[in-house]
Amino acid sequence: MQNFIKFRAVFFFLTLNVACQKNDTQRIKISEVAPWCILGFDTADRTPAQRIALIKELGLKKYGFNKGKGDFSTMKQEFKLAEENNIEITSVFLWLNAERDSIGKLSPANQELLQNISEVSQKPVIWVSFSDNFFKNLSEEASIKRSVEMIQFVKSKADELGCKLALYNHHGWFGNPYNQLKILEKLNDESLTMVYNFHHAHEYVDEFQDIAKKIQPYLSFVNLNGVKKEGPQILDIGKGDYELEMINTLLKEGYAGPWGILGHIKTEDVKVVLERNIAGLKMLNSKLGKK
Repeated sequence: MQNFIKFRAVFFFLTLNVACQKNDTQRIKISEVAPWCILGFDTADRTPAQRIALIKELGLKKYGFNKGKGDFSTMKQEFKLAEENNIEITSVFLWLNAERDSIGKLSPANQELLQNISEVSQKPVIWVSFSDNFFKNLSEEASIKRSVEMIQFVKSKADELGCKLALYNHHGWFGNPYNQLKILEKLNDESLTMVYNFHHAHEYVDEFQDIAKKIQPYLSFVNLNGVKKEGPQILDIGKGDYELEMINTLLKEGYAGPWGILGHIKTEDVKVVLERNIAGLKMLNSKLGKK
């Protein structure tokens, strides 16, 4: 009888465990997503301490740092507070503009950004992207050559800091994922990766299955957004026509994260925006793998 009771107990435990696994529909774990574009996109204009408190209130553990509309005067303070609160700052944004940045010399703002990173403990991934003025009147071959040389220069700075470097798809020539693949092929450096942003993917929706297959080996981060071909650029997750299909495509190609969600709306409290995106992601989680 005792053996029978033990058997029933073990059977019940295993059954309960399997049931729990089946009910866990979070293909994308909400607690692991990282908000992006939340500095400078917040009508509450939160301080670093208030921003970190918000991240914790939302049940999150990490976020990305973009300068937004301000300066870098509180950046080191923000990194220190994040570390004290066990919050990871996953990334920083390095925007290159040909009027201010060149091979061998970065703009004063970009120099300040890198100097600040050298003085903090956390070493975020540097997400680098280019203004289209870098490629004005250049041929395809010349554009690739200029990109490769500039990225090599920036990577040398990142290496000195102990940071990884990732190519970020924005608009224009450099925002084309096929161009980024050509650049990575030329650089031939396994430490370089790609960040793919759904809010800059509208014109590539019809090609996304092919794009996902080709970029998956290089992907280190995907920022999610609602996607409609006709826009708007920034749309809550779950309100678009294509994001579910695009996420499923990435999952099928073997990408399993990390993932980001967006603030990126200057006319709203970023807490409300992030809450909508979290709700949309929870809704999509229940559908992932079923379409």
